[in-house]
Amino acid sequence: MTNQRYTGRVALITGAGSGIGQATVLRLAAEGAIIVGCDVDAAGLEATGKLLAVEGLQAELVTADITEQADVDRVVAALQGAPVDLLANVAGIMDHFLPVTDLDDAVWDRVIAVNLTGPMRLCRAVIPAMRAAGGAVVNVSSIGGLTGSVAGTAYTSAKHGLIGLTRSLAYLYGPDGVRTNAVCPGGVRTNIGRTAAVRSRWAYERLENSFARATRTAEPEEIAALIAWLGCAEAINVNGAVISADGGWTA
Repeated sequence: MTNQRYTGRVALITGAGSGIGQATVLRLAAEGAIIVGCDVDAAGLEATGKLLAVEGLQAELVTADITEQADVDRVVAALQGAPVDLLANVAGIMDHFLPVTDLDDAVWDRVIAVNLTGPMRLCRAVIPAMRAAGGAVVNVSSIGGLTGSVAGTAYTSAKHGLIGLTRSLAYLYGPDGVRTNAVCPGGVRTNIGRTAAVRSRWAYERLENSFARATRTAEPEEIAALIAWLGCAEAINVNGAVISADGGWTA
């Protein structure tokens, strides 16, 4: 990539240790961004660092759990006071396809914390500076934020909530030059499958009717390209959008 849309711009990316987050780090670094990336998976971040090094690129990579306020504070501190031009809330986990009657508090709390509370905390941390300098937030939701037919109760609730967060921020902070948009992928080749192990067979079998509509599995780089566009000046008139990137699954 020779496009340098992000030269000198600061990007904060969660989920940087794998999948879409890792692809976004690599994409934006190649476009000249100054990057702070975080993930709870230290080994994944090490892999991201090696991939960057192969391309002669670099990023500040911080092992952190975005469900912990102290860790969010550490990630923000790694910015060294620099205002964020793009916050990409990518980190996310699945919920084992558990319906509400099979759902335990531990899974509910963890999924909501990673998929909704963590992004809120990061927005709360960086938007004050964005209001002065302008900036963009891209929240990675899911087609599970648009329908109830692809995941369990906790994931579906969290991803719907993330779209609500997106629209709230877009309306309240858009006049200050802060654009907030959501991306809703369908199937993507990522390691989210570790929390997608089926724990409720009957619920999964019902959801399979929806899975039959899936046309293809996206590569992480394809979603990263959309995030990169939404975060740059080319998308200046896009605010409050909820963009499906599902190959036509929800068409």
